[in-house]
Amino acid sequence: MQESVQKYYGETLKGTQDLLTNACCTDAGLPYFVKPLLNRVHAEVRARYYGCGLVLPELLEGLAILDLGCGAGRDVYVLSQLVGEKGRIVGVDMTEEQLAVARQHEKYHQKAFGYKRSNVRFLQGYIERLHELELADASMDLIVSNCVINLASDKAAVLREAFRVLKPGGELYFSDVYSDRRIPAVLTHDPVLYGECLSGALYWNDFLQLARANGFSDPRLVDDRSIDINNPELSDKIGNIHFYSATYRLFKLRDLEPACEDHGQSVVYRGTIPHYPHAFRLDKHHFIETDKQFPVCGNTWRMLHDTRFREHFDFYGSFDRHFGIFPGCGMGIPFSDATTGEQISGCC
Repeated sequence: MQESVQKYYGETLKGTQDLLTNACCTDAGLPYFVKPLLNRVHAEVRARYYGCGLVLPELLEGLAILDLGCGAGRDVYVLSQLVGEKGRIVGVDMTEEQLAVARQHEKYHQKAFGYKRSNVRFLQGYIERLHELELADASMDLIVSNCVINLASDKAAVLREAFRVLKPGGELYFSDVYSDRRIPAVLTHDPVLYGECLSGALYWNDFLQLARANGFSDPRLVDDRSIDINNPELSDKIGNIHFYSATYRLFKLRDLEPACEDHGQSVVYRGTIPHYPHAFRLDKHHFIETDKQFPVCGNTWRMLHDTRFREHFDFYGSFDRHFGIFPGCGMGIPFSDATTGEQISGCC
């Protein structure tokens, strides 16, 4: 399907308006501070946007970031402004026509952002084979991807390569399309369904297992939305399969546990992350208000303590004691006569 995808995004699609569904294109929920950054991006680059989510996590200044499937570079050029001149962005895509647009406007953006030198670089290649592009082990602080991994022929290889390239404590933060069941093989060979980011989508539970098998022990869902297939012809082909756009964050951390274990730990957010003075949302189930003691499981503690977020939190507790599964995580003790005592809300 790689040749089919290259043709679809290099020849068939000339702009966002050529998409047949809304699976690959949404700007829902853009933060207020991102909109002026997006307005500085060249119009031709914006017109070639085919993303399904927002791939702009917090605390990006000075980071080295890799964009998997960067296309014409819209997200790269937004990220370029957020990392600043001391940061750097590498965009990888397999479609020469898309990269040509991105490269054509590199000098335009350097001037628009007021940089003495460009902080972006575009490489043609496959996101399953980053080693062929000489991207070194542990060389990136953050990897982003916007509605592209579903198009990859070997998704396990994408995750494996991402884990290799990330620094310890680094993060894969990406949006993609998922299904509520496994896609029948006959649909995966349909070039339009595949190009529209539908028939290459992973069944959500297969994705979770795949992520864990390739080093990302505790995938965290940030947000999601259902996708309406408004094209009658494609909807008839798909039948009762339901699709969702979802953003996950996956940390490269050692010693994460397979469940949310309670060690009596908590954190307090200092309110110091730029643009987030009142609260920090780690994921869909962890909304941490400023100056409020927030109980967390051991994995959440490490995601904050062993990453770029550390200096923005106060940490309480250690791993010296254990109190069982964290209440509310959906993996409570299974025995019918078990009592767990007083339940505490907070994590998960």
